[in-house]
Amino acid sequence: MIDELKGTLNHAGEEEVKSLLFQTFFRIHMLEELDQYTEEQFVADLKKTYHDFLNVKRGQTKIKNSTNDKVVHILFDDSAAGSLKWVLKEMGLQDEEMVISFSDVFSIGPIWQLHNQAGLDYREEWLKNHLLLDDDYLDEYRHHFNRTLSMISAIPETASIIIWTGENAHEQIALSYVLYLLRDKRNDITAINTTKQYKKQFNIPEKDNYPLHTGEIMSEKLQLIYQNSSKTPALSKEQREKFEQKWQALAATQEALRIWENRDIKSVDESYYDDLIINKAKMLHQEQKNTEFILSARLIGEVICYLDQYISDVFVEYSVRRLILKGVFEIKGVPKAMRFYSVKLK
Repeated sequence: MIDELKGTLNHAGEEEVKSLLFQTFFRIHMLEELDQYTEEQFVADLKKTYHDFLNVKRGQTKIKNSTNDKVVHILFDDSAAGSLKWVLKEMGLQDEEMVISFSDVFSIGPIWQLHNQAGLDYREEWLKNHLLLDDDYLDEYRHHFNRTLSMISAIPETASIIIWTGENAHEQIALSYVLYLLRDKRNDITAINTTKQYKKQFNIPEKDNYPLHTGEIMSEKLQLIYQNSSKTPALSKEQREKFEQKWQALAATQEALRIWENRDIKSVDESYYDDLIINKAKMLHQEQKNTEFILSARLIGEVICYLDQYISDVFVEYSVRRLILKGVFEIKGVPKAMRFYSVKLK
């Protein structure tokens, strides 16, 4: 075990070791400065950091040692990743092709310098302080994010890489981000545009907003898209460099919201959907005999159904809470989750 630990640390990257050291120092600081942070919690946190680090590195080693994976797929939605795994099993390719997935929505929250530790710290802190996310998701956010980064870093040079992406801000940002992470790899990389392929193969009018993202595509149709995209050429060096430059520009932005407009990513202020939320609230009030409180979940649902963008309902909920603080809405209940409170326009 000692030899394994030495080998793991010797092969760890500089940023990984710095992150490990920072987490250790930070917890020692908390132990000395905060009375409510007990030695028991300190030991538990150190053990968790230790096991998380080893699990990530073991997973990375597993990928490096895998000689069967001829193709590695990268997706940006757990539902889409699950569908593709089903597709690969149906095609008998589950032992030859691997699926990596990001559990995140890059159209919301800051993406400033997300390719380094400071950027990830900043994003994680923003998510915790602004969005009502599940505690388990937040507790595991950094672990899952770093594990995905490690898996991408460990892709063998012999494997072809396929990145699945739709025409929406989230997946297009993620495409640029991942291509930046892969900038030093010589693997053949293909990008499958699921929006284009879906509309082309199933005769969907260009003006239709469906599918908004890859996760909306049924497994059977995803299989047809994969089978019919086998001749898609790998990205050229020039194309990859454009995506890398695109990411560098995005990583310099500070906004917490991005939309897809005119086939490009546009950073906008977090208040971008405020007028839409207010107008939807007015519409719901008009359906009432008297101006009564509206369950926030219903208002948020109305907004989401109207949008032609892929953003999470938790961001719309955050916008509703901002409007409460601005005095636009009255509130009844406790805003610990959208189902626990109601709002009405003042």
